[in-house]
Amino acid sequence: MTDADLDHLALLELVQRELHATIGLVPAGTPVPSCGRWTVTELVDHLAAIHHWAAAMARGHDEEPLERGSVPLDEHYARCAHEVAATLAALGPDAPGRTLEGPGPASFWRRRQLHETLVHLWDLRTAGGLGVEAAPEVWADTVDEVVHVMQPRQVRLRRMPALDVAVDLTALDAGREWRLGPGGVAARVAVAGSAESLALLLWGRRTPGGPHLAVAGDAAALDRVLAQPLVP
Repeated sequence: MTDADLDHLALLELVQRELHATIGLVPAGTPVPSCGRWTVTELVDHLAAIHHWAAAMARGHDEEPLERGSVPLDEHYARCAHEVAATLAALGPDAPGRTLEGPGPASFWRRRQLHETLVHLWDLRTAGGLGVEAAPEVWADTVDEVVHVMQPRQVRLRRMPALDVAVDLTALDAGREWRLGPGGVAARVAVAGSAESLALLLWGRRTPGGPHLAVAGDAAALDRVLAQPLVP
């Protein structure tokens, strides 16, 4: 299955429903270790705000101020999740709007919001001692987005220097391979594992040590790459 075969909007709505259902399972004040000092409340408020902002971007409009006030956390999230999903459905995939790469189709946000929500669903459920189930193809698409969209954007915005080390990534369960870093040179290091583990590695949620990922080559070079802000 390729990225183009994924129904990003349907998957987004599925992951949103799972996240909404999880809000009631994890106390609001629970720390979320994968998000620094955030609690569940701060994580969910952040994602709700991102949904609201992405809906405006997809429409090509400026974002309207968003305040939760006294609205319960789960209701606040549900409203913002519905806003972005409904907006993307109404616009259709080819509607012109704004993307992180400049003017582009609304379909950009179907994919971007899916992976934003999936990673934060992992954050939320992990904070509550719960697991996340998503198909390897979806996690592989998360990896692909980092390699081809998010990390190059970090360089373009001068948040990090261009990588001078090539890292080969292999998702064993999805049959996918990527090159992170410059092409035309031999990779200094290769990392293989599940698509989920690779995605979480690139998003700073997992380290290369342990049973989840196999590293071959220059481990110190990999550490230097991972120390860079590959994603916002």
